[in-house]
Amino acid sequence: MTSGVRVILVALCLAMPALLTPAATSFAGDGNLRAAPDFTRTDLEGRPLALDGYRGKLVLLNFWATWCGPCLTEIPRFAAWQNTYGAAGLQIVGVAMDDDAAPVRRVYGKYHLNYPVVMGDAELGERFGGVLGLPLSYLIDPHGRIVGRYQGELDLKQLESRIKSLLPRR
Repeated sequence: MTSGVRVILVALCLAMPALLTPAATSFAGDGNLRAAPDFTRTDLEGRPLALDGYRGKLVLLNFWATWCGPCLTEIPRFAAWQNTYGAAGLQIVGVAMDDDAAPVRRVYGKYHLNYPVVMGDAELGERFGGVLGLPLSYLIDPHGRIVGRYQGELDLKQLESRIKSLLPRR
């Protein structure tokens, strides 16, 4: 990623909370919930990760970057939720949009992340409609349908309530 693109993404990261509503449900053109696009990547631990492999679980798919302040604010809460709600069917998956894995690995260790993180890129972002600002998260139901899209700084209490209401095993 060029420095110009990074500057634009940082600006969007800071501006998105004011520009967008924090949540919206993702529908296909016919009014039905849209299926989450499948992808397969290797996580930071070297294991293959396929999004479809989490069918049956509620997935919080979080696009983030190490240079995004609001992203780094969310990450500890996401790790706590993985501990609290993982046994009830929640799976958090991080998609780091950094150019290099080294800073992502440092953040992964610093925050003791307990959920898989893969490296993202523009191609993966486009499969989800484009990543025009960070953080960007999707809630994907146990059937693989996108039931929520959250861009910008989140109301984490509201998101946690939504997660609890959608867990497959309460």
